[in-house]
Amino acid sequence: MENIHWLEQAIKADFANPLYALALIEDETQWEKYRYLFMMHAHLKLIEQYLYLGNKWNKRNAYFYNAPWKEQNLKSLETAEACFRAALSYWETAREWAEKAQDRRFRFINLVRVQNWEDEAGRIENTTLDYGKIINRELALLQQVREKFQAMDGGTY
Repeated sequence: MENIHWLEQAIKADFANPLYALALIEDETQWEKYRYLFMMHAHLKLIEQYLYLGNKWNKRNAYFYNAPWKEQNLKSLETAEACFRAALSYWETAREWAEKAQDRRFRFINLVRVQNWEDEAGRIENTTLDYGKIINRELALLQQVREKFQAMDGGTY
């Protein structure tokens, strides 16, 4: 939760001077691309953190012997779903930043020290990195588990 807090603060904050960038910035075009990549990367990290957080409450299975705690498990699934939906909203924004960073103007600008960010943007562009697909799969599985819990009678075992 602390990571999420600080990442959310980072995406709201103004950018520091380019002298403090993680990559060598020599002109305004490089600085613009760097900012786009940074914002994309920060949003990807928020997605990861929300997925980790959601998985703490995601039950994955509705075992028959969990019936006495049916309501607590359903509440836990609600929390997991809220985390996954938050991650999904950050995914849309991350894709927008990646698209900006992949603009034709930046085609021959390579920020070597943040090559991993460049790679992430490329993977988003060619859809080898698709958190939307991953999150939607998690939401579908969560719904299946929810339905199993809802079908339980709540008896003791």
